[in-house]
Amino acid sequence: MKTGELMKIALDLAGLENEPYDTTISVEGENIQKILIGVDMETPELLLAKELGFDLVVSHHPKADGSIVDFHKVMDIQIDKMVEFGVPINKAQKALAKKTKSVEINSHVSNYSRASSAAKLLDIPYMNIHMPADLIGERFTQKYLNAKLGDNAKTTLQDILDALNELDLYSKSLSKPVVRCGANTDYAGKIAVLFAGGTNGGADVYKAYYEAGVGTIVAMHAPEDVIKEVREQNIGNIVVAGHMPSDSIGLNVIISAWEEKGMKVTKISGIL
Repeated sequence: MKTGELMKIALDLAGLENEPYDTTISVEGENIQKILIGVDMETPELLLAKELGFDLVVSHHPKADGSIVDFHKVMDIQIDKMVEFGVPINKAQKALAKKTKSVEINSHVSNYSRASSAAKLLDIPYMNIHMPADLIGERFTQKYLNAKLGDNAKTTLQDILDALNELDLYSKSLSKPVVRCGANTDYAGKIAVLFAGGTNGGADVYKAYYEAGVGTIVAMHAPEDVIKEVREQNIGNIVVAGHMPSDSIGLNVIISAWEEKGMKVTKISGIL
C-alpha cells in the first residue's frame, strides 16, 4: 500500500475528509507491508526501523514539518466541542485564544525538520497520525462512559475510575486513571471527555465547560498549572485517564484496520 492510502483509512475511521494540521506525511512511500508505529517516533526509532527492515515509520504525536509549525491551527476544533456542551461560540473562541497563541509562539521556534530530514537521509517513509486517533478515542470513551454510568445523578469520580479500569488498556497501564481535581467521593455531574483538539486548552477552556454545566472533565492529561487554577475555581472536577492508554484506544482501531488490509504492524513506544 501507499502512505496516502494508509492515511485515508485513518481519516475515514475518524470521519475526516482531509488531513488535519497536526497530521502529515513527511516522506511518501509505496509497496508498504511492514509498519513500525509508536506514540513518539523520531530519529532513534527511524534508525531502528531501517535496521530491522520496516517499510514505514508512523508516529502518533506530531514530530515534523507542518504538523509542528501549524499545530496551533488544529486547536480550533475545541471551539466546536465547547459549543456541543453548551458554551456560547463567542465565549468558546475567547476562552481558547490564550492557549492557542502560546502554542503558536512555541511551535514557531521549533526545529521542525529534525526528524523528517533524518527520514529522508535514511530513505524511509515517515508520517504521523494525531487528530484522527484522538477523535476515535474521545468518541469511544464518551460513548462508553455515557452507557456505563447513564444518567445517575449521584455518579462519583470513583465510579468514573472504576468504569475506565474495566477497560484492559487502562487496567494494564502503569499510569492508571486518577482524580486530579476533586475527591473520589465527589459527584461527577455531567461528564465531558476531552481527548482531541491538539493539546489541553487551558484553565479558561475548562472554566467555560464548568460554567456551561459540565461537572467533570475526563482528559488524557492535564498540566499542573491548569489543575491548580481549576482547584482555585472550585467549580469542577478533573479525571486524568492516562496519556498512553488513551492514545492507544484510537491507534489500535487504526492498526486493526491496516492489518485487515494485510499490513504487518509492530507497536512500540507507548502503544498498549
